[in-house]
Amino acid sequence: MIEVKVPSVGESISEVQIGQWLKREGEWVAQDENLVELETEKASVQVPAPVAGYLRKITKQLEEFAAVGDTLCELEPAAAPQTDVKPAPPPAAIGSSDASSPRIMPAAKRILEEQNISPDKVTATGPGGRILKEDAQLAVAQRADTTPTVSQPASQSLETEIATKADSTSGTLTKSVGNSRVEEVKPLSMIRRTIAARLVQAQQTAALLTTFNEVNMQPIMELRKKYRDAFQERHGVKLGFMSFFAKASVEALRRFPSVNAEIRGNNIVYRHFQDIGIAIGGGKGLVVPVLRNVELMSFAEVERTIGDFAGKAMQNRLMPEDLEGGTFTISNGGVYGSLLSTPIVNPPQSAILGLHAIQDRPMAVDGQVVILPMMNLALTYDHRIIDGREAVSFLKTVKEICEDPTRLFLEV
Repeated sequence: MIEVKVPSVGESISEVQIGQWLKREGEWVAQDENLVELETEKASVQVPAPVAGYLRKITKQLEEFAAVGDTLCELEPAAAPQTDVKPAPPPAAIGSSDASSPRIMPAAKRILEEQNISPDKVTATGPGGRILKEDAQLAVAQRADTTPTVSQPASQSLETEIATKADSTSGTLTKSVGNSRVEEVKPLSMIRRTIAARLVQAQQTAALLTTFNEVNMQPIMELRKKYRDAFQERHGVKLGFMSFFAKASVEALRRFPSVNAEIRGNNIVYRHFQDIGIAIGGGKGLVVPVLRNVELMSFAEVERTIGDFAGKAMQNRLMPEDLEGGTFTISNGGVYGSLLSTPIVNPPQSAILGLHAIQDRPMAVDGQVVILPMMNLALTYDHRIIDGREAVSFLKTVKEICEDPTRLFLEV
Protein backbone atom coordinates (compact mmCIF):
# COMPACT_ATOMS: atom_id res chain seq x y z
CA MET A 1 0.00 0.00 0.00
CA ILE A 2 1.11 3.55 -0.72
CA GLU A 3 0.07 6.31 1.66
CA VAL A 4 -1.04 9.57 0.08
CA LYS A 5 -0.24 12.41 2.45
CA VAL A 6 -1.21 16.07 2.74
CA PRO A 7 1.41 17.91 0.67
CA SER A 8 3.03 21.22 1.46
CA VAL A 9 0.65 23.69 -0.16
CA GLY A 10 2.31 26.98 0.60
CA GLU A 11 4.55 28.84 2.96
CA SER A 12 3.10 29.24 6.47
CA ILE A 13 0.17 26.89 5.70
CA SER A 14 0.20 23.99 8.16
CA GLU A 15 -3.44 22.84 8.11
CA VAL A 16 -5.98 22.00 5.41
CA GLN A 17 -9.61 20.91 5.27
CA ILE A 18 -10.99 18.09 3.16
CA GLY A 19 -13.16 19.82 0.59
CA GLN A 20 -14.29 17.00 -1.68
CA TRP A 21 -13.25 13.44 -2.48
CA LEU A 22 -13.12 13.06 -6.25
CA LYS A 23 -12.78 9.26 -6.08
CA ARG A 24 -14.49 6.58 -3.96
CA GLU A 25 -13.00 3.64 -2.09
CA GLY A 26 -12.58 0.69 -4.44
CA GLU A 27 -12.23 2.84 -7.59
CA TRP A 28 -9.25 2.50 -9.90
CA VAL A 29 -7.38 5.75 -10.52
CA ALA A 30 -4.74 6.62 -13.09
CA GLN A 31 -1.39 8.10 -12.14
CA ASP A 32 -1.62 11.89 -11.71
CA GLU A 33 -5.44 11.71 -11.66
CA ASN A 34 -6.84 13.93 -8.92
CA LEU A 35 -8.01 12.11 -5.80
CA VAL A 36 -9.17 14.80 -3.41
CA GLU A 37 -9.68 18.54 -3.20
CA LEU A 38 -8.20 20.30 -0.18
CA GLU A 39 -9.11 23.73 1.12
CA THR A 40 -6.36 25.92 2.48
CA GLU A 41 -6.68 29.32 4.08
CA LYS A 42 -6.01 30.86 0.68
CA ALA A 43 -7.40 28.59 -2.03
CA SER A 44 -8.38 25.06 -3.03
CA VAL A 45 -5.78 22.60 -4.27
CA GLN A 46 -6.08 19.08 -5.66
CA VAL A 47 -3.94 16.09 -4.74
CA PRO A 48 -3.12 13.69 -7.60
CA ALA A 49 -2.49 9.96 -7.34
CA PRO A 50 1.28 9.25 -7.24
CA VAL A 51 0.76 5.88 -8.98
CA ALA A 52 -2.02 4.07 -10.80
CA GLY A 53 -4.04 1.71 -8.65
CA TYR A 54 -7.10 1.17 -6.48
CA LEU A 55 -8.17 3.56 -3.73
CA ARG A 56 -8.44 1.18 -0.81
CA LYS A 57 -8.87 3.31 2.30
CA ILE A 58 -9.87 6.93 2.92
CA THR A 59 -8.55 8.09 6.30
CA LYS A 60 -9.69 11.72 6.24
CA GLN A 61 -13.38 12.35 5.64
CA LEU A 62 -15.24 15.28 4.14
CA GLU A 63 -14.75 18.57 6.06
CA GLU A 64 -12.20 17.04 8.43
CA PHE A 65 -9.06 19.04 9.18
CA ALA A 66 -5.62 17.59 8.55
CA ALA A 67 -2.05 18.75 9.06
CA VAL A 68 0.63 18.77 6.38
CA GLY A 69 2.08 15.25 6.33
CA ASP A 70 -1.08 13.48 7.58
CA THR A 71 -2.25 10.46 5.61
CA LEU A 72 -5.26 11.14 3.38
CA CYS A 73 -5.76 7.67 1.90
CA GLU A 74 -4.07 4.45 0.86
CA LEU A 75 -3.50 3.30 -2.72
CA GLU A 76 -2.89 -0.25 -3.90
CA PRO A 77 -0.70 -0.04 -7.03
CA ALA A 78 -2.26 -1.89 -9.97
CA ALA A 79 -2.42 -1.74 -13.74
CA ALA A 80 -5.55 -0.53 -15.45
CA PRO A 81 -8.37 -3.12 -15.43
CA GLN A 82 -8.84 -5.02 -18.70
CA THR A 83 -11.65 -3.67 -20.83
CA ASP A 84 -13.00 -7.17 -21.50
CA VAL A 85 -12.98 -8.18 -17.84
CA LYS A 86 -15.27 -6.10 -15.74
CA PRO A 87 -14.66 -6.30 -11.98
CA ALA A 88 -17.70 -6.61 -9.79
CA PRO A 89 -19.19 -3.13 -9.26
CA PRO A 90 -19.46 -1.77 -5.75
CA PRO A 91 -22.82 -2.06 -4.02
CA ALA A 92 -25.38 0.46 -5.24
CA ALA A 93 -25.38 3.51 -3.04
CA ILE A 94 -26.48 7.07 -2.97
CA GLY A 95 -23.94 9.06 -4.95
CA SER A 96 -23.34 6.34 -7.54
CA SER A 97 -21.94 7.71 -10.77
CA ASP A 98 -24.11 5.36 -12.82
CA ALA A 99 -25.37 7.12 -15.94
CA SER A 100 -28.95 6.37 -14.90
CA SER A 101 -28.62 8.22 -11.60
CA PRO A 102 -27.72 11.86 -10.91
CA ARG A 103 -24.29 12.94 -9.70
CA ILE A 104 -24.49 13.68 -5.97
CA MET A 105 -22.03 15.91 -4.18
CA PRO A 106 -20.53 14.46 -0.97
CA ALA A 107 -22.27 16.80 1.47
CA ALA A 108 -25.62 16.13 -0.22
CA LYS A 109 -24.97 12.40 -0.16
CA ARG A 110 -24.37 12.43 3.58
CA ILE A 111 -27.59 14.35 4.27
CA LEU A 112 -29.69 12.05 2.07
CA GLU A 113 -28.24 8.92 3.67
CA GLU A 114 -28.86 10.24 7.18
CA GLN A 115 -32.44 11.20 6.35
CA ASN A 116 -33.08 8.07 4.25
CA ILE A 117 -34.18 10.04 1.20
CA SER A 118 -33.82 8.62 -2.30
CA PRO A 119 -31.99 10.88 -4.76
CA ASP A 120 -34.89 10.32 -7.16
CA LYS A 121 -36.98 12.50 -4.82
CA VAL A 122 -34.55 15.43 -5.02
CA THR A 123 -34.59 18.21 -7.61
CA ALA A 124 -31.00 18.77 -8.80
CA THR A 125 -29.98 22.38 -9.45
CA GLY A 126 -26.22 21.97 -9.81
CA PRO A 127 -24.30 22.06 -13.10
CA GLY A 128 -24.70 18.91 -15.16
CA GLY A 129 -27.69 17.83 -13.11
CA ARG A 130 -25.70 17.45 -9.88
CA ILE A 131 -27.46 17.28 -6.54
CA LEU A 132 -26.00 19.95 -4.25
CA LYS A 133 -26.10 20.16 -0.47
CA GLU A 134 -28.74 22.88 -0.73
CA ASP A 135 -30.92 20.55 -2.84
CA ALA A 136 -30.69 17.85 -0.19
CA GLN A 137 -31.53 20.28 2.61
CA LEU A 138 -34.55 21.50 0.67
CA ALA A 139 -35.73 17.92 0.17
CA VAL A 140 -35.45 17.31 3.92
CA ALA A 141 -37.42 20.46 4.70
CA GLN A 142 -40.10 19.65 2.12
CA ARG A 143 -40.54 16.14 3.48
CA ALA A 144 -40.90 17.52 6.99
CA ASP A 145 -43.53 19.99 5.78
CA THR A 146 -45.60 17.20 4.23
CA THR A 147 -45.31 14.84 7.22
CA PRO A 148 -48.79 14.52 8.79
CA THR A 149 -49.11 15.75 12.33
CA VAL A 150 -50.20 13.09 14.82
CA SER A 151 -52.06 14.15 17.94
CA GLN A 152 -50.24 12.95 21.07
CA PRO A 153 -50.85 13.21 24.80
CA ALA A 154 -49.43 16.19 26.65
CA SER A 155 -47.11 13.88 28.58
CA GLN A 156 -45.33 13.09 25.34
CA SER A 157 -45.03 16.71 24.14
CA LEU A 158 -41.47 17.12 25.38
CA GLU A 159 -40.37 13.93 23.63
CA THR A 160 -41.99 14.90 20.36
CA GLU A 161 -40.83 18.53 20.42
CA ILE A 162 -37.32 17.44 19.51
CA ALA A 163 -37.58 14.02 17.89
CA THR A 164 -34.11 13.82 16.45
CA LYS A 165 -30.95 15.55 17.58
CA ALA A 166 -27.42 15.10 16.27
CA ASP A 167 -23.93 15.88 17.56
CA SER A 168 -23.37 19.59 16.85
CA THR A 169 -19.75 18.96 15.88
CA SER A 170 -20.57 16.48 13.14
CA GLY A 171 -22.37 18.88 10.84
CA THR A 172 -25.47 16.66 10.71
CA LEU A 173 -29.01 17.89 10.73
CA THR A 174 -30.91 18.72 13.89
CA LYS A 175 -34.64 18.30 13.26
CA SER A 176 -37.56 19.53 15.36
CA VAL A 177 -40.61 17.49 14.35
CA GLY A 178 -43.15 19.73 16.05
CA ASN A 179 -42.62 22.73 13.76
CA SER A 180 -40.45 21.22 11.01
CA ARG A 181 -37.39 23.36 11.71
CA VAL A 182 -33.98 22.18 10.50
CA GLU A 183 -30.50 23.18 11.64
CA GLU A 184 -27.07 22.19 10.41
CA VAL A 185 -23.88 22.90 12.33
CA LYS A 186 -20.57 22.64 10.52
CA PRO A 187 -17.10 24.13 10.92
CA LEU A 188 -16.03 27.23 9.06
CA SER A 189 -14.12 26.42 5.89
CA MET A 190 -10.44 27.30 5.77
CA ILE A 191 -11.08 30.13 3.31
CA ARG A 192 -13.97 31.53 5.37
CA ARG A 193 -11.85 31.40 8.54
CA THR A 194 -9.13 33.39 6.78
CA ILE A 195 -11.63 35.92 5.43
CA ALA A 196 -13.08 36.39 8.92
CA ALA A 197 -9.66 36.79 10.54
CA ARG A 198 -8.43 39.31 7.97
CA LEU A 199 -11.57 41.43 8.13
CA VAL A 200 -11.42 41.56 11.92
CA GLN A 201 -7.72 42.40 11.69
CA ALA A 202 -8.49 45.30 9.39
CA GLN A 203 -11.15 46.67 11.76
CA GLN A 204 -8.92 46.36 14.82
CA THR A 205 -5.57 47.57 13.50
CA ALA A 206 -6.41 50.26 10.93
CA ALA A 207 -8.07 53.67 11.27
CA LEU A 208 -10.67 53.08 8.57
CA LEU A 209 -12.73 55.86 7.01
CA THR A 210 -14.91 55.89 3.88
CA THR A 211 -15.50 58.70 1.41
CA PHE A 212 -18.14 58.66 -1.33
CA ASN A 213 -18.75 60.09 -4.77
CA GLU A 214 -20.85 59.27 -7.81
CA VAL A 215 -19.99 58.80 -11.46
CA ASN A 216 -21.98 59.29 -14.64
CA MET A 217 -21.60 55.98 -16.49
CA GLN A 218 -23.09 57.18 -19.76
CA PRO A 219 -19.72 57.95 -21.47
CA ILE A 220 -18.38 54.46 -20.71
CA MET A 221 -21.65 52.83 -21.71
CA GLU A 222 -21.65 54.68 -25.04
CA LEU A 223 -18.00 53.76 -25.65
CA ARG A 224 -18.69 50.09 -24.91
CA LYS A 225 -21.71 50.09 -27.20
CA LYS A 226 -19.73 51.70 -30.04
CA TYR A 227 -16.75 49.34 -29.88
CA ARG A 228 -18.31 46.24 -28.29
CA ASP A 229 -18.44 44.05 -31.41
CA ALA A 230 -15.09 45.15 -32.83
CA PHE A 231 -13.38 44.67 -29.45
CA GLN A 232 -14.76 41.17 -28.98
CA GLU A 233 -13.97 40.16 -32.55
CA ARG A 234 -10.36 41.29 -32.25
CA HIS A 235 -9.59 40.18 -28.70
CA GLY A 236 -12.04 37.33 -28.11
CA VAL A 237 -13.33 38.85 -24.89
CA LYS A 238 -16.10 41.27 -23.97
CA LEU A 239 -15.33 44.87 -23.04
CA GLY A 240 -16.63 45.23 -19.50
CA PHE A 241 -16.77 48.01 -16.95
CA MET A 242 -14.03 46.66 -14.71
CA SER A 243 -11.19 47.37 -17.14
CA PHE A 244 -12.14 51.07 -17.17
CA PHE A 245 -12.10 51.27 -13.37
CA ALA A 246 -8.87 49.27 -13.17
CA LYS A 247 -7.09 51.59 -15.60
CA ALA A 248 -8.61 54.69 -13.96
CA SER A 249 -7.38 53.41 -10.58
CA VAL A 250 -3.87 52.97 -11.99
CA GLU A 251 -3.78 56.63 -13.00
CA ALA A 252 -5.20 57.75 -9.64
CA LEU A 253 -2.68 55.58 -7.76
CA ARG A 254 0.15 57.22 -9.69
CA ARG A 255 -1.09 60.65 -8.69
CA PHE A 256 -1.65 59.70 -5.03
CA PRO A 257 1.04 57.11 -4.17
CA SER A 258 0.06 56.87 -0.49
CA VAL A 259 -3.14 55.06 -1.56
CA ASN A 260 -0.89 52.40 -3.10
CA ALA A 261 1.41 52.22 -0.07
CA GLU A 262 1.39 50.24 3.16
CA ILE A 263 2.62 50.67 6.72
CA ARG A 264 5.37 48.19 7.56
CA GLY A 265 6.54 48.57 11.14
CA ASN A 266 7.55 52.19 11.55
CA ASN A 267 8.02 52.66 7.81
CA ILE A 268 5.81 53.54 4.86
CA VAL A 269 6.44 51.34 1.81
CA TYR A 270 5.63 53.06 -1.48
CA ARG A 271 5.12 50.71 -4.45
CA HIS A 272 5.91 51.99 -7.93
CA PHE A 273 3.77 49.31 -9.53
CA GLN A 274 0.04 48.59 -9.39
CA ASP A 275 -1.00 45.04 -8.49
CA ILE A 276 -4.77 45.33 -8.22
CA GLY A 277 -6.93 42.71 -6.52
CA ILE A 278 -10.39 42.15 -8.00
CA ALA A 279 -12.96 40.80 -5.53
CA ILE A 280 -14.85 37.86 -7.07
CA GLY A 281 -17.63 35.73 -5.62
CA GLY A 282 -16.46 32.12 -5.88
CA GLY A 283 -17.78 28.69 -4.97
CA LYS A 284 -16.35 28.91 -1.44
CA GLY A 285 -16.91 32.61 -0.80
CA LEU A 286 -15.40 35.95 -1.75
CA VAL A 287 -11.87 35.71 -3.11
CA VAL A 288 -9.53 38.44 -4.34
CA PRO A 289 -7.18 37.28 -7.11
CA VAL A 290 -4.53 39.80 -8.07
CA LEU A 291 -3.81 41.31 -11.48
CA ARG A 292 -0.05 41.96 -11.63
CA ASN A 293 1.33 45.18 -13.10
CA VAL A 294 -1.99 46.52 -14.31
CA GLU A 295 -0.16 49.66 -15.46
CA LEU A 296 1.39 47.51 -18.23
CA MET A 297 -1.81 45.67 -19.21
CA SER A 298 -4.14 46.54 -22.07
CA PHE A 299 -7.91 46.70 -21.68
CA ALA A 300 -8.18 43.27 -23.33
CA GLU A 301 -5.57 41.75 -21.00
CA VAL A 302 -7.42 43.10 -17.96
CA GLU A 303 -10.77 41.69 -19.15
CA ARG A 304 -9.26 38.34 -20.16
CA THR A 305 -7.41 37.90 -16.86
CA ILE A 306 -10.48 38.78 -14.80
CA GLY A 307 -12.53 36.30 -16.83
CA ASP A 308 -9.95 33.56 -16.25
CA PHE A 309 -9.91 34.25 -12.52
CA ALA A 310 -13.71 34.25 -12.34
CA GLY A 311 -13.87 30.84 -14.03
CA LYS A 312 -11.26 29.41 -11.65
CA ALA A 313 -13.05 30.90 -8.64
CA MET A 314 -16.38 29.28 -9.54
CA GLN A 315 -14.63 25.91 -9.85
CA ASN A 316 -12.48 26.47 -6.73
CA ARG A 317 -9.34 26.19 -8.85
CA LEU A 318 -7.53 29.33 -7.74
CA MET A 319 -4.00 28.71 -6.51
CA PRO A 320 -2.52 30.40 -3.42
CA GLU A 321 -0.17 32.47 -5.57
CA ASP A 322 -3.20 33.90 -7.43
CA LEU A 323 -4.34 35.53 -4.18
CA GLU A 324 -1.05 36.71 -2.72
CA GLY A 325 0.17 40.29 -2.73
CA GLY A 326 -1.84 43.13 -4.16
CA THR A 327 -1.37 46.83 -3.55
CA PHE A 328 -4.99 47.95 -3.99
CA THR A 329 -8.40 46.27 -4.33
CA ILE A 330 -11.58 46.88 -6.33
CA SER A 331 -14.84 45.30 -5.16
CA ASN A 332 -18.01 45.46 -7.24
CA GLY A 333 -21.05 44.97 -5.03
CA GLY A 334 -23.18 46.33 -7.84
CA VAL A 335 -23.34 42.94 -9.52
CA TYR A 336 -25.45 41.82 -6.54
CA GLY A 337 -27.62 44.95 -6.57
CA SER A 338 -25.88 46.99 -3.87
CA LEU A 339 -26.45 50.74 -4.18
CA LEU A 340 -24.09 51.84 -1.40
CA SER A 341 -21.69 50.15 0.99
CA THR A 342 -18.49 50.71 2.96
CA PRO A 343 -15.97 48.07 1.79
CA ILE A 344 -13.33 46.86 4.25
CA VAL A 345 -9.63 47.24 3.46
CA ASN A 346 -7.70 44.02 2.76
CA PRO A 347 -4.59 44.32 4.99
CA PRO A 348 -1.77 45.19 4.61
CA GLN A 349 -3.24 47.32 1.81
CA SER A 350 -4.32 50.84 2.67
CA ALA A 351 -7.42 51.33 0.53
CA ILE A 352 -10.21 49.62 -1.41
CA LEU A 353 -12.54 50.99 -4.09
CA GLY A 354 -16.18 49.89 -3.93
CA LEU A 355 -18.37 49.95 -7.05
CA HIS A 356 -22.14 49.75 -6.94
CA ALA A 357 -25.20 49.21 -9.12
CA ILE A 358 -25.90 51.57 -12.01
CA GLN A 359 -29.19 53.39 -11.49
CA ASP A 360 -31.01 55.95 -13.63
CA ARG A 361 -31.35 59.20 -11.66
CA PRO A 362 -32.51 62.76 -12.39
CA MET A 363 -29.42 64.96 -12.48
CA ALA A 364 -28.99 68.70 -12.99
CA VAL A 365 -26.91 69.34 -16.14
CA ASP A 366 -26.44 72.92 -17.41
CA GLY A 367 -29.59 74.02 -15.60
CA GLN A 368 -31.66 71.15 -16.99
CA VAL A 369 -32.89 67.96 -15.34
CA VAL A 370 -31.50 64.99 -17.24
CA ILE A 371 -31.91 61.27 -16.53
CA LEU A 372 -28.44 59.70 -16.35
CA PRO A 373 -27.09 56.24 -15.44
CA MET A 374 -25.27 56.92 -12.16
CA MET A 375 -23.08 54.74 -9.97
CA ASN A 376 -22.06 55.37 -6.36
CA LEU A 377 -18.35 55.02 -5.61
CA ALA A 378 -16.87 54.37 -2.17
CA LEU A 379 -13.24 54.50 -1.09
CA THR A 380 -12.42 53.04 2.30
CA TYR A 381 -8.91 54.00 3.39
CA ASP A 382 -6.52 53.76 6.32
CA HIS A 383 -6.41 57.24 7.82
CA ARG A 384 -3.05 56.47 9.44
CA ILE A 385 -1.35 56.74 6.06
CA ILE A 386 -3.86 58.50 3.78
CA ASP A 387 -5.16 61.99 4.53
CA GLY A 388 -8.74 62.92 3.77
CA ARG A 389 -7.63 65.33 1.03
CA GLU A 390 -5.77 62.56 -0.75
CA ALA A 391 -8.64 60.11 -0.43
CA VAL A 392 -11.22 62.56 -1.75
CA SER A 393 -8.91 63.64 -4.58
CA PHE A 394 -8.20 60.02 -5.50
CA LEU A 395 -11.89 59.21 -5.79
CA LYS A 396 -12.54 62.43 -7.71
CA THR A 397 -9.79 61.43 -10.17
CA VAL A 398 -11.42 58.03 -10.77
CA LYS A 399 -14.74 59.78 -11.35
CA GLU A 400 -13.30 62.31 -13.80
CA ILE A 401 -11.48 59.67 -15.83
CA CYS A 402 -14.53 57.41 -16.06
CA GLU A 403 -16.72 60.33 -17.12
CA ASP A 404 -14.20 61.19 -19.85
CA PRO A 405 -12.36 57.93 -20.73
CA THR A 406 -10.25 59.65 -23.41
CA ARG A 407 -8.14 60.95 -20.52
CA LEU A 408 -6.70 57.42 -20.24
CA PHE A 409 -5.15 57.75 -23.70
CA LEU A 410 -4.19 61.43 -23.57
CA GLU A 411 -2.69 61.18 -20.04
CA VAL A 412 -4.42 64.35 -18.82
